[in-house]
Amino acid sequence: MAQENTIVSAVAGRYATALFELARDAGAVDAVAADLARFDQLIATQPDVERFVRSPVFSAEEQEKALVPILAALGISGLAANFLRLVAAKRRLFAVRDMVRGFNALVDKSRGVSRAEVTLAETPSARVLADVQQALKDLAGANVAVDVKIDPAIIGGIVVKLGSRMVDASLRTKLNGIRTAMKEVG
Repeated sequence: MAQENTIVSAVAGRYATALFELARDAGAVDAVAADLARFDQLIATQPDVERFVRSPVFSAEEQEKALVPILAALGISGLAANFLRLVAAKRRLFAVRDMVRGFNALVDKSRGVSRAEVTLAETPSARVLADVQQALKDLAGANVAVDVKIDPAIIGGIVVKLGSRMVDASLRTKLNGIRTAMKEVG
């Protein structure tokens, strides 16, 4: 499985790099990023679409044909549409979400933006989110884009991933630590 993920990442990285270079040269980085975000959101929220892009059962022709109305409905055209049709024609649609992440990472890098993933138990207020973003900006010394995930399983607190660093200050982790300590005592 690890080898398979490495292969997918390598393929996705090459496609993402090629798309980024084309978009940069065409001055269309923002438009392509917005189009890819809409497509990625559709995959994330529609299980049928996710099965469609990941399933090896569909031929390249079937995927290309089905992709046309999807792209039209999302308003995706130009470079992003051509890219997604090419990915389908090359039977690489299964890796499209990794390609989108790779493209976004290249966009962030070109703009000097660090990306942080913040997991909270419930949706934060605007004030809390601004405080978290400011703290991460102070820590990273750069612009930080914050991706918020809501996971009620952490019970409370916060989990932050910034680059290769991770801080888990969730209540779940603290309770597990207490549970472990109590077992060692008894």
